[in-house]
Amino acid sequence: MNLKDIIRFRKLFFNNLGVKQTIIKNTFWLTIGDVGSRLLKLILLIYVARILGATEYGKFSFALSFVLLFNVFADMGLNQIIVREFSKEDRKEKDFSSLLSLKILLGLGVLVLIFIFSFGVTSDSVVRKVIWILALSNIISNVFLMFYAFLQARQKMEYEGIIRISEALLLVGIGLAVLFYYPSIENLSFSYLLASGFSLIVILLFFHSRIQRVSLSFSKLIWKKYLSMSWPLALISLSYIIYNRIDSVMMGCLGQITQTGWYNAAYRIVTMTIIPTGIISTSFFPILSKSVKETKEKFQKIWNYLTEIMILLAAPLVVGGVVLSPRIINFIYDESFSPSILAFQILIVMAGIIFLYNSFRWVLIAADQQKKLFFAVLSGAIINVILNLILIPKYSLYGAAIATVITHILILILLIDYTLKFTTIRPFNLKIIISFVGAILSSLGMYFVIIQPQIYYLNVVLTVLIGAGIYSVCILGYKKLVNRYLWR
Repeated sequence: MNLKDIIRFRKLFFNNLGVKQTIIKNTFWLTIGDVGSRLLKLILLIYVARILGATEYGKFSFALSFVLLFNVFADMGLNQIIVREFSKEDRKEKDFSSLLSLKILLGLGVLVLIFIFSFGVTSDSVVRKVIWILALSNIISNVFLMFYAFLQARQKMEYEGIIRISEALLLVGIGLAVLFYYPSIENLSFSYLLASGFSLIVILLFFHSRIQRVSLSFSKLIWKKYLSMSWPLALISLSYIIYNRIDSVMMGCLGQITQTGWYNAAYRIVTMTIIPTGIISTSFFPILSKSVKETKEKFQKIWNYLTEIMILLAAPLVVGGVVLSPRIINFIYDESFSPSILAFQILIVMAGIIFLYNSFRWVLIAADQQKKLFFAVLSGAIINVILNLILIPKYSLYGAAIATVITHILILILLIDYTLKFTTIRPFNLKIIISFVGAILSSLGMYFVIIQPQIYYLNVVLTVLIGAGIYSVCILGYKKLVNRYLWR
């Protein structure tokens, strides 16, 4: 690579030169950081399941899920509001020091809450200690997520990507060493704490020297101002956390620890497939937020672009996931995790639904309609808790998976309704319908190829790649036909 190539690469991936280039750059770095870090952490958890077994993995998953139930109180929706407000007006960045002090105080309060409630959810002293350690680790992580929000507002996701991947590498390195030499869920939890603590030090030093001087200030007016905007998002996050984590906590409290391990073995893989929704939406969100104040046509055009991407990713994910689930579970784990297969097939439908409603979620936030989003998600959380109470005692992990899918279907319906009523977006336009039809037809083409025995029983990675290739060819052919005969 010569000097010109280096300069070209630096401009493309380290500078903001235009709307499309900025989206591509931000998406690239968020993909590196988010996908890379999550993939590394998934690898770690796979080894946890393999080395410690489903029961110990279930204990760790129960402890982590319980801690994450309190996550919203340490965040209060501030991160998304920081991105939205700072991206609109640079002068608001002066509020950051007060918001940082608020985040620290919230974190300390959450630590106390977790400590108190941990005595009521488990009598296992080891699990309780793991809860305390993971709680401290999670609070530290919540603090440096604020710095990521600041960088996202400046559309400098390259820094976030590099730091995220570095933290994940550190965690996985320490975690694997612990599993191979000192295997226990208690020692594993210390790995999380050490990695998050070191990462916080690194990002503080970097941010202070390269971005903005780090300081703390205490302004009740600023706290009140931002909390008044963020509380609907905080309640939204609480609702999300409830129907993403309450099932594992309920199973753990009911003594279904091994089933919790099986459920989370499937759930962890499924959550990896949802990563693109966050990456792509985070790249679009600053631009989508700005376009609200511009023309209605531009707002619709950006939303259409985001929604088309979500549809084109959702269809093959669901079809391929359902068909290949036995191969995927057996490839990643072993035969002792075969009960995870049906849970995976149910949960992969949930992933497809999340892709479909993702653009509706973000357009409501961009249009300052987060309260409507809150009502939709709160309704889902209430239904989810009720369904879990009914289905988990009877059907265990499969009941939890079914409850999750029904919850997301309800949210999809409500978000479509709110988008129609409270934004200028018209979701059922010709471009979206054409994209949806193309995704379904292309997924069917992929399905008939990957079910062939000579393809299905290849190495599962190769089968997935072949399926992705067939789908891509089909969708490109479909788009070419549409462009030739419909848009000419």
